[in-house]
Amino acid sequence: MELSKRQKEIIEIVKKQGPVSSKKISDDLGLSRATIRSDLSILSMLNILDAKPNVGYYLIEEDYELKEIETLYNKKAKDIMTEPIQVDEETSIYDTIVKMFLEDVGSIVVVNKEERISGVISRKDLLKMSIGQSNLKNTPVSLAMTRKPKIISVSPESTFIDAARKIRQHKIDFLPVINNNDEVVGRISKTTIIKTLVDYTE
Repeated sequence: MELSKRQKEIIEIVKKQGPVSSKKISDDLGLSRATIRSDLSILSMLNILDAKPNVGYYLIEEDYELKEIETLYNKKAKDIMTEPIQVDEETSIYDTIVKMFLEDVGSIVVVNKEERISGVISRKDLLKMSIGQSNLKNTPVSLAMTRKPKIISVSPESTFIDAARKIRQHKIDFLPVINNNDEVVGRISKTTIIKTLVDYTE
């Protein structure tokens, strides 16, 4: 995926008029500021634009390479994902809490006997189950997990920007990377997205 037509138009406006306010940019495009807010966020995140209070947006590098930006956009999930962290459905809530603590993650994938994804369990889910529950060592994690139909995921061929948008849109901490056989082959977290961006800008 490459920069959208509108994002390229925003870059040209800033290049010619910068520093320029978001209101001036939206007026030039004939759009509302709310409409272009996500575009400005993405361009800032990609280190193309920056903004100063009471001054406006300006181009960080006038000679930025669009191809490099598109390369970042098109990075595949399989190229940036980390190893999946998972437990099976029969794992107790207690053992899942321990694993989450040891792995220092906020969510874990739950798989069935065939090693196919069946759910996702988060810290919030575990906290809810822990309150007033005295038998955590004998309560399976499957009773607390979010089940498969509601899981937000990406495929190994999904792009970096697709993953970033899903994390932002659904306000979640991570995405399981799932192949065509429903096998979990990796995970992409907010940390993964930030690391990829930092590596790119450096």
